[in-house]
Amino acid sequence: MNPQKLKDRQRQRRRFHVRKRIVGTAERPRLTVFRSSKHIYAQLIDDLTGRTLASATSAVKRAERAYGGNVKAAKAVGLKLAEAAKAAGITRAAFDRGHYRYHGRIKALADGAREGGLQF
Repeated sequence: MNPQKLKDRQRQRRRFHVRKRIVGTAERPRLTVFRSSKHIYAQLIDDLTGRTLASATSAVKRAERAYGGNVKAAKAVGLKLAEAAKAAGITRAAFDRGHYRYHGRIKALADGAREGGLQF
């Protein structure tokens, strides 16, 4: 089998393994994370209605943040997401790391969201 296809299948397995236990509701939305090489994105999703309740990203104006692909930027995104969640009246969330391992930027984003007042 093509190594890239095998890698993609393994990612899909990990993603489904994590997500089959997590369902986002209006009171406790799913905090999902997407990590690219240059930026990190996070959003709170209500799976019952299919709506995004709050979101934050490191891909904003150049003047605010020069590079969004490091731990420092991920923590800032977590804090920004927690602020947006508070504004929307959300205090609890279910953390969905997708197929990413819980270390590095993913862990920094989660820690930043916890520091901002979001509970997992």
